[in-house]
Amino acid sequence: MLKSKLAVNLRKMIMIIIGAAIAAYGLEAVLIPNNVIDGGVTGVSIMGAEVLELPLGLFLFILNIPFVYLGYKQIGKTFAIMSVVGIAALSLGTVLMHDISPILSEKDHLLVVASGGILLGVGIGIVLRNGGALDGSEVLAVLVSRKVPFSVGDIILLINVFIFAIAAFVYSLESALYSALTYYIAKTVIDIVQVGLEKSKSVQIISKNSKDIGDAIQARLGRSITYTTGRGGFSNEETEMINCVINRMEETKMLDIIREHDPGAFVVISDVSEVRGGNFKKRNIH
Repeated sequence: MLKSKLAVNLRKMIMIIIGAAIAAYGLEAVLIPNNVIDGGVTGVSIMGAEVLELPLGLFLFILNIPFVYLGYKQIGKTFAIMSVVGIAALSLGTVLMHDISPILSEKDHLLVVASGGILLGVGIGIVLRNGGALDGSEVLAVLVSRKVPFSVGDIILLINVFIFAIAAFVYSLESALYSALTYYIAKTVIDIVQVGLEKSKSVQIISKNSKDIGDAIQARLGRSITYTTGRGGFSNEETEMINCVINRMEETKMLDIIREHDPGAFVVISDVSEVRGGNFKKRNIH
């Protein structure tokens, strides 16, 4: 059991190092030579290295350590260890790749933003998926959100607006805007790496024809369903609710099935970040 756990953690560390190396390459070979930065602690580190003419890796490591400690106190030892591995690998990677030749020039602004954002997103996404972190700003946002009436996403946005505003003075307004676009692309890619392209959706249906709809979903989509009995708040009548999990490519067909059997059905569809266990695997319908 102990050997198995050590093997799993070792595999995660290797993947975190690979992810950090990809992110370091995106920074040193694409973004930094073209005066484009990332958000969070990484963005502050890039500007600090530019202004003080010190190694980027030094800033990345020193500025992230306090947030790793906060993560250790709030999330746990494993997260802290994995984060130290990732941050150390990123810091070392930027040092080793500092003299690497840029793969794109300033003339290719959109290519710089797109390729840099994708490389960062893939690298950070791999690290996050394996239980580590490369940037402490999200840990800070989680802690601050407990004290103020703002969500984690709102706080991260405010932090990065401030960072990109400073970037406009250190570099230029154009570079700051390109940096913001790079950050957006990176965040989108991170979501894809973490969740996957085939994002799941949870569907809840309340209908007087729930049995017919349920049978059609199982027959035509091959998805398992669950019936839940409830009572209407206004009508005080007993009703039956269908619960089902599908992927996003099946959403249109699901809505077609519902319309065929009850155009007035009450339907709620929401995104699901992860599905485990149960009978989610699609049954062959052919």
